Amino acid sequence: MRTRQILCPTDFSETASHALGYAIEMATLYGVDLRIVHVVSEPYGAHNYGIVVESQEELEQHLHAYANGKLGEIVRDAQIKMPPHLKVHSEVRTGGVLGQILLDAEEYDVGMIVIASHAHSGLTHLLNPSVAEELANKAKCPVMVVK
Repeated sequence: MRTRQILCPTDFSETASHALGYAIEMATLYGVDLRIVHVVSEPYGAHNYGIVVESQEELEQHLHAYANGKLGEIVRDAQIKMPPHLKVHSEVRTGGVLGQILLDAEEYDVGMIVIASHAHSGLTHLLNPSVAEELANKAKCPVMVVK
C-alpha cells in the first residue's frame, strides 16, 4: 500500500469532501499519488435534472460536462493541499457506482480506497444499500470508510 496511489470516489457531497480530506492526509503520509473518481450512473426514469435536452445522449453529455467541471475544481483544490511532488489524477466513469469503483481500483492497482458513508439506516438503508459497505466487503485492498 505504501507505494500505490489512493483512490477517493466522490459524489460531490459534503460527506465526500470530508472523506477527501482524509484521502489527502493518507496520500501525503504515504507519499503516494491520489485518484479522485466520480461515477455518472444511468439516470432512472424520465428525469431531466433541470436540463433541457432533446435526447438521452444529450443528457449524458450534459451530465458528463457537469461532472468534469466539478471534478476539475476538486482536483485543483486537492493539488494545492498535496506536496508538490505528488499528483492528483481524476476520472469520470459511467455505469454502476460500485462496479466502476471496483474496476478503477483494479485497473490502477490502488493501495487503499477512502470513501464517504452517508450513514443511512432503517428503511432508507434497505432501499438504498450503502456503496461504502459493499465496497468494504468486495474490494481487494483496504477501504477506509469516513462518516
